[in-house]
Amino acid sequence: MIEYLTGLFTPTILLYLLRGFAITLRVAAIAIVLSIIFGAILGLVRSYAPKPLRMLAGAYIEWFRNTPNLLWVMVCFIAAPLPSDWARCTMAYVLFTSAMMAEIVRGGLNSIPKGQFEAAYSQGFTMVGTLWHIILPQCFKHIVPTMLSQIITVVKDTSFMAQVAVAELLFRTKNLMSIFYNVVGRQITAMDVFLLFGFAMLLYFAVNFTLSCIVRYLQKRDSSGVAVR
Repeated sequence: MIEYLTGLFTPTILLYLLRGFAITLRVAAIAIVLSIIFGAILGLVRSYAPKPLRMLAGAYIEWFRNTPNLLWVMVCFIAAPLPSDWARCTMAYVLFTSAMMAEIVRGGLNSIPKGQFEAAYSQGFTMVGTLWHIILPQCFKHIVPTMLSQIITVVKDTSFMAQVAVAELLFRTKNLMSIFYNVVGRQITAMDVFLLFGFAMLLYFAVNFTLSCIVRYLQKRDSSGVAVR
């Protein structure tokens, strides 16, 4: 079995798949960071801005929440004015996930007692200072588990890029089936397909399970006030 695996996962194949995985991680990381930033801004606008801005933010959120992510990947891949395929897909994930993050943030903001604003104002804090120093830190502590779930969804949804032929992990895994004979020198078998897709699955699992462990660690540390061993 070891000989079979070493014959299948040659350095050439591993490098080919890992380069696709690098694109997956790049798109996911950029989309997650930008979505958290834009989502937090949208959540704040929908919660505290004047009514016209709240309505605009609400329209954006509802529009993207009620349409498929894959649809936006296809639309941005065709129409977004960006120089590379992966960048256009990243834009789609940011647009879509920002709406999801905005609702998560808004839910966290609604969980903060209104009396904290009054207490902060009595101590001389401005609205911005109250949000930055008091409200948002508490909000993000409350929404970490839900936000983690959305982050994991973003990592998994990067596989949608395979539908528009962006050479990420899933696309390269599928493409390897068609060029297998040229790369390995033999016909592909059902076991080869199972192992190649299993390898891709393992990479996705490793990233998402690691994220879950990190967040659980942070939650335990925050609740106890000391580092968890």
